This record gives sequence, C-alpha cells and structure tokens, in this order.
Amino acid sequence: MKVALGVCGGIAAYKACEVVRSLQDAGIRVQVVMTAASQEFVRPLTFAALSGEKVITGLWHSGGVQPNLDSAIEHISLAQSIDALVVAPCTADTAAKFAHGQADDFLSTLYLATSAPVIIAPTMNVEMLKHPATQENLSVLRKRGVRIVEPGSGYLACGMVGAGRLADPEEIVAAVLATLGIVRDLAAETILITAGPTREPVDPVRFLGNRSSGKMGYAIAEAALRRGGKVILVSGPVALEPPERADVVHVETAEEMLRATLSRASEANVIIAAAAVADFRMRIGSSQKIKRNGPMSLDLEPTADILAELAEHRRPDQLLIGFAAETKDAIENGRAKLRKKRLDAIVVNDVSNPEIGFDSEQNEVTILTANEETAIPRAEKSKIAHRILDAVLKLKTRSGKAVPAH
Repeated sequence: MKVALGVCGGIAAYKACEVVRSLQDAGIRVQVVMTAASQEFVRPLTFAALSGEKVITGLWHSGGVQPNLDSAIEHISLAQSIDALVVAPCTADTAAKFAHGQADDFLSTLYLATSAPVIIAPTMNVEMLKHPATQENLSVLRKRGVRIVEPGSGYLACGMVGAGRLADPEEIVAAVLATLGIVRDLAAETILITAGPTREPVDPVRFLGNRSSGKMGYAIAEAALRRGGKVILVSGPVALEPPERADVVHVETAEEMLRATLSRASEANVIIAAAAVADFRMRIGSSQKIKRNGPMSLDLEPTADILAELAEHRRPDQLLIGFAAETKDAIENGRAKLRKKRLDAIVVNDVSNPEIGFDSEQNEVTILTANEETAIPRAEKSKIAHRILDAVLKLKTRSGKAVPAH
C-alpha cells in the first residue's frame, strides 16, 4: 500500500517524521509532499532519508528537479497511485483550500485530483481553531467524508493553553490504518517462520534440494509484520528480498536450519514451519567433484526432523504450525502428519498442480486442526498468508495460550 503524506507549515511539522516511520513499520510506502511553509521547519532531505523516496516540494520543482512536463502533471499520477492522502499537520490555510477547492500548490491540487480517502490532522492556535471560518471549513470536509483526527489540548507554541495541538502520531497512524483496513492484531506476537528450501551438498558443485521458492513463507513474514508482529525469519537459499523489518537468519542445509530454529524458538510464541526441508542428505559427502564415469549411486541418510524437534522442545504457551506439500491424498497425509508431529495446525497444499505449486504466485491450501478443516480457495500468496494468520489468532483464542512476557 502507498499513502501520500502532506506536511504543512508549523512547529508540529517535525512530528510528521514519526508518522512516516510508523506507517513504514506497518508496511506502507510513504510519499511525502511538503508545502513551501513546512520547508521552513523541516528540510526535505530529512523526509527523503526517512521515506526512501524523493520529496515533492512543489508543482514545478518536484523532488528538486528543474521544471518539466513530468513535474507539472505529477499530481495526477500520484493521485491515481495512492491508497490514502494523509495531511499531518494540517494548517488552517490548507483546510480552507481543501474546503473551497483552491488548487495553488501541489498538495491542494493533489487533494482535488485523488479519489483516495483523505485523513487530516489539524493543528493551529486555539483562537484560529475556534474561529467560525475554520469550524465551517472542517464541517464541510467532514460532510465530504474527510476523516479528521481531532487536535488535542495543552500548551501551544504560541504560549497559549487550549485546543489546537497536533494529535499524537500514534493516533494519526491508527486512523490511517483503520481507514485502510489494516489490523495490528499481531502486535503482541513474536512469530518464528521458516521458509524456502534447504540444500544438502553432494560434492562442491552439486546438491540435493527441491523446487521451493520460499514465496509462501516470505508472504507470511510480510503479512505478520504488517499486522504488527515481530518476525524471526529462518530462510533457506532463495532469490527473494527479505522483508525489511524481519530478523533474518540465512541457512543452507537442514542441519543449519534445525540449529537456527531451535536457538531462536524460545523467543517466539508462534512458530510457522513453512520451509520445504530436504528429507535426505549424503551420508558422506565428497570433497571433490564427482566425475561422470558411468552409473552412480548415492548413499543417503535422513535429515533431521525439524518439526519433531520443535514439538519436543516447545513451551506449553507456543503454537506450532506445520506445512505439508503433497501430490496425492493430500488431506489424509496432512492429518497423519498433524497427529504424528503433534502440531496445533497444518497447512496442506497440492504441489502437483503447476499453477499453485512451487514458485507460483498463487496458492490453494487447506488448514487442518484437530477439529476443523478449512479450505482456502486459490488466491495470491499474500492473501493466503493473511488467512493463515487469521487461523493462528483463532487457535490462540480457543486454546487460551498466553503471550509470554517480553
């Protein structure tokens, strides 16, 4: 998701920095739009460094470039690409522009051009806030559906005491998340997720592995972060960029994944084992490349059973969720694994279907618990990830497993 954050002139402009960070922590991309007055309080470079995006500073010199056609129409392209327009702080001047349809700078033009929901957080002198013109402007905006995060009361920069202080950044961000339908229901959770394949070396060139891309596990990690969770991601070798805020541990072999998972398991109250761990490894690997001199047989042995080890060592308050990639009798095999591994739930998917199997952008799964079977129809893996996390929360509620103190 992407929001445009308008920053207006006022001493509270510095608090917009915290709004940027908090929105990013929720997985939201932030494009900052600064009015001319706001640049007298906070430099554009500050927001560029925080957001990782160029800062829009005007209709004609957007991002510091010379006037050109692209900068002149950028308000249209941005208006069409954002999921919300947030203005914090919002001055009396900007509120008046919005209410009366005045469009003489980038921010006011963006307001007229976008169909995305609008959230504003007004801040001003108490007398300015009380003035009938300001109250009428805010009333007009409310009637249009603009969400207003009401200013607080207290000591103001002008020396007066009363209403007009910018709402706390946490309150502003909460309003944005609510508007976007983003729920922070995992804020109390630490979730350990394994993802991707493992590789078991045969010789310095070859390895035993599988076709797992890690996309499902990474999607779960990203979804958990967006919902406020702390994520520990133990990842096998994949061609994916890890979620920015995840605590990532990179591993190669099943043994390395076992050690990494067990060493971090005590920090988590939910463990989701989505990795496709190799079932076998070389009993004795070769230190030199094996030459092709006719038929060859490999002496293999089973790898460590990571799920069984986790089940053996987990605390009573931990939830343990496994995955089962099957090609035949998927539900029956999934139920058998659920019982054998002593899992709270297992996510079963049929990898024989190339449209939803390894390396696909979509998936279709069934979540099994001791008492329920929930089929989730084909969807993007990002959406499947949220359904899996919904099931985790449902299990926690039913089991009454408390969140350990941090």
